[in-house]
Amino acid sequence: MAELLRSLRDSQLVARFQRRCGLFPARELVMYIGQVAKDILKWPRPSFPPVVRLEKRIIAEYGMPSTHAMAATAISFTLLISTMDRYQYPFILGLMMAVVFSTLVCLSRLYTGMHTVLDILGGVLITAVLIALTYPAWTLIDSLDSASPLFPVCVIVVPFLLCYNYPVSDYYSPTRADTTTIVAAGAGVTLGFWINHFFQLVSKPTPSLPVIQNIPPLTTDMLVLGLTKFMVGIMLILLVRQLVQKLSLQVLFSWFKVVTRNKEARRRLEIEVPYKFVTYTSVGICATTFVPMLHRFLGLL
Repeated sequence: MAELLRSLRDSQLVARFQRRCGLFPARELVMYIGQVAKDILKWPRPSFPPVVRLEKRIIAEYGMPSTHAMAATAISFTLLISTMDRYQYPFILGLMMAVVFSTLVCLSRLYTGMHTVLDILGGVLITAVLIALTYPAWTLIDSLDSASPLFPVCVIVVPFLLCYNYPVSDYYSPTRADTTTIVAAGAGVTLGFWINHFFQLVSKPTPSLPVIQNIPPLTTDMLVLGLTKFMVGIMLILLVRQLVQKLSLQVLFSWFKVVTRNKEARRRLEIEVPYKFVTYTSVGICATTFVPMLHRFLGLL
């Protein structure tokens, strides 16, 4: 699917397709609700033993619902819903791919000992409800993104307040940091699309996306071009991430008079949420605005 998007020459079509897919907004919403639900329900992960845990980093998090199951379900099925009326392919094949992808992710969480079957089912059901409730608003959000000059204020302020007022846990866990990272990246992507349209960095809007009758085959030239664009884009994104993170931490450490490189200080609410939010909002904007500009400059589009 990534190569299919790269084959579309018109950057406006690409931007509208990506927004329409709802991948970033869907995951942003799904992950926030899932992570908050964990810290409200406070259901423990499977007991160890008898379960053998193969993953150690997120043991401090609670288990219900599985946000991996939620993200996999949201990404695969929003992609299916958004492409089935734009590209000619067997719907059953697309449905099978969505089911297989989300099922493999869910089974991996059982295999690594991080979730119970109930955690997985809870995550999938919550995601299904969220998709059903938000689907009618996708077109409205798309139009607001393109038209309203106040849209970027809401995109930044609302997610930041949600992250800053994240439920307080009994002990530190990476859930707040992970949630802020994902929500900020989604906000940055959405803001990047708004910048592209408001400042006319892309071609004039088209009333609708045409149906592409045949999916372009994956050729060697297309693969090389895709890999080149990926490498150029990822290097710029990593550079922006490193610079913004370092600068934001220095400003916050100076403001709150904290010793630099203090690991515990980085976990404080007033430092962790702002630096994560600023860093990954910048990453999202870079990915959707500056990376395509660099691709055009280098003649890769």
